[in-house]
Amino acid sequence: MRLRVEKVSKVFPQGPGGRDFVALRDVSLEVPSGEFVVVLGPSGCGKSTLLEIIAGLQRPTSGRVFLDEQPIDGPDPRVGIVFQEDSTFSWRTVWDNIGFGLQMRGVPRVERDRAVARMVELVGLEGFERHYPHQLSGGMRQRVAIARTLVMNPALMLMDEPFGALDEQTRFVIGEELSRIWMTTGCTIVFVTHSLHEAIQLGDRIVVLGTKPGRIVRILENSLPRPRRETEDPRRYGELLAELRDAIGLTQAVETIRSGGAALRTRA
Repeated sequence: MRLRVEKVSKVFPQGPGGRDFVALRDVSLEVPSGEFVVVLGPSGCGKSTLLEIIAGLQRPTSGRVFLDEQPIDGPDPRVGIVFQEDSTFSWRTVWDNIGFGLQMRGVPRVERDRAVARMVELVGLEGFERHYPHQLSGGMRQRVAIARTLVMNPALMLMDEPFGALDEQTRFVIGEELSRIWMTTGCTIVFVTHSLHEAIQLGDRIVVLGTKPGRIVRILENSLPRPRRETEDPRRYGELLAELRDAIGLTQAVETIRSGGAALRTRA
């Protein structure tokens, strides 16, 4: 399903005497059906706020979000979301965790079990169906979270730094697994990260956000063939990495200049 973000701004009022905080300003973005888009930027640039607005968990101060030209004004069954925090239920097995949403939806047991079995195979958790979360690694728990979202057959999958708590090697391995899953399912994905290498590994397009206020400063196309490994094509990989560093560096330089100007005004 096609996602359209149209001039979205988000302002958080600070109350009497305080200056309102502008988290996002005039963010517009179109994501065609089946595309994998990465939103990249430093801490505080509004990445998570943007994702929550797309998910219908927050309302924008201005602007709209559309999925196949239907507005998103609240939580939408067509949209699935995976957070960074471990969201598995400690008292449920892998099998029951994955099937939880279907159970809440009232899907009959036989149909539910078929769907869960497909997901277990898709995310590579065969043999762990009866394990509990505390018996799994962090990477495996995130696979459970991804499977629990995918089993609901979302048209759009939002991922808010889902591998942020994992070590670098595990992030890379799970990233390759996510690429494989995406190519298998054809789901539209918007993935938030602050890792340049993760952005290159995963995104067809990389949307770079600047800070204060959060806004799109650049969108880069990523034509590297999957699986994307630096060793496969060091020159092209390095060029894209340099472009991303330049884009991020530009936003940080502008912020430094703005902060310096504010300090000068304060002293004056």
